[in-house]
Amino acid sequence: MHENLLKIVTNLGSPKVLLVGDFMLDVYVYGDALRISPEAPVPVLRVTDTEYRCGGAGSVAANLAALGAVPVCVGVIGGNENDQNAKILNEKLAATRADISGLLSVPGRGTTTKQRLIGLAQHRHRQQLMRVDQESTEPLTDEQYQKILQIYKDKLPKIDIVCLQDYNKGLLTPSLCRQMIQLAAQADKKVLVDPSRTSDYSKYTGATLITPNRKEASIAVGFEITSEQTAAKAAKKLFTDYKLKAVVITLDSQGAYLTTEHLSRIIPTRPRSIYDVTGAGDTVLATLAITLAAGRDYETAVQLSNLAGGIEVEKFGAEPVQIQQILNEIRGETGKLLSLDSLLDELNWHRSRGKTVAFTNGCFDVVHRGHIEYLKFTKQQADVVVLGLNSDSSVKIIKGPDRPINNQHDRAAVLAALETIDYITIFDEPTPIDLIEKVRPDTLVKGEDWAQKGVVGREFVESYGGRVVLAPIVEGKSSTATIEKIKSLQAKSS
Repeated sequence: MHENLLKIVTNLGSPKVLLVGDFMLDVYVYGDALRISPEAPVPVLRVTDTEYRCGGAGSVAANLAALGAVPVCVGVIGGNENDQNAKILNEKLAATRADISGLLSVPGRGTTTKQRLIGLAQHRHRQQLMRVDQESTEPLTDEQYQKILQIYKDKLPKIDIVCLQDYNKGLLTPSLCRQMIQLAAQADKKVLVDPSRTSDYSKYTGATLITPNRKEASIAVGFEITSEQTAAKAAKKLFTDYKLKAVVITLDSQGAYLTTEHLSRIIPTRPRSIYDVTGAGDTVLATLAITLAAGRDYETAVQLSNLAGGIEVEKFGAEPVQIQQILNEIRGETGKLLSLDSLLDELNWHRSRGKTVAFTNGCFDVVHRGHIEYLKFTKQQADVVVLGLNSDSSVKIIKGPDRPINNQHDRAAVLAALETIDYITIFDEPTPIDLIEKVRPDTLVKGEDWAQKGVVGREFVESYGGRVVLAPIVEGKSSTATIEKIKSLQAKSS
């Protein structure tokens, strides 16, 4: 099963997901909370940092983008000139490469914003002290609803699947939901719904799949879901009453209960140390969407959404789950492949213990003896070796449209098995200079063949006393030579 899931995760593609919902801005205000106010028995927060993230449907968009999909966003944001939160949210969504042309600016309406005050006890442990919400939940005008519906109609033919993320903020009215679901059915597009907390799901009738959590489903069916039996009963009721193709009730540490026309069972997940449930539902919806858009079955989609949701609850706040994190989860390992932020945290820890860091980079498309010797040499130069791995897109720029032979996930998996490498991080740029500047290695290693071409990052590393070392090359060994030899042998045999 694991091998099959690994293959599926690395071949999800880049589907376009039409995402309609309540887009929000999440604001995290961090500060030291080390004393009680003399004015009232409340903590005093001395602000040290402020962070902005995509929230609500925006969190779904960020997760979709992190998993490789293209979010096509439809919704409303504040339209006042002084609405800085609208500007920040647009910038954050655009940074994920989401299509935000379908976000309608509504004058007189504020951008829904959730501001969380976070105390940092002893500068380390994050604890939410309070949440302050700014939101508009009143209905739109008939003209504005018609504009939203027209945007939806215009984008529908160009997408692969539809998601409705309903936080009951005045956008997804019964009438609009029914029209969108009907239009999607006519266009033969699946519609996935993350419902609002309500006792009446009639506006979602005819959708493909609905994914309430335990509490939401209990409210909708009128009885508490306390066991696998009551989950089965609730899922069947929702499936029948609202003419759905699938129901997925998320059940916290138990996993999720899936009901389709041919299947009704619990899909288990492994127990978690839950840090924060914020964003878990967004992650589940995004994972279901991209997996179903890739043509996979409901059971597989729920298995992957269980993994992704489980990763999310171990994070702080709504933070997108990356494909590599899911891959590591499937393999049952923490993994050597890290995001840049996680890598820098790890390196800070090593350096606090007096360890030195060597950095090298490359495509490593088809690993051969020359690579192995090169990495052995690199390992001799420092305590910790960081490998910057060119992403698939950057390999195409460097090597041409037919490369890489192996995708970045497979290349990273092979390299992670080598003892000579401690950490791997993937970068998109044609050169590693930005990565080198952030890692600040004690030693930068490149092959001897770079002596005349000039080592990228040499000037920067030497500016703070680091050193640049050229590794000996094993003659006649290269990925390009290996690939050409294979092509030659194939030509002779054909």
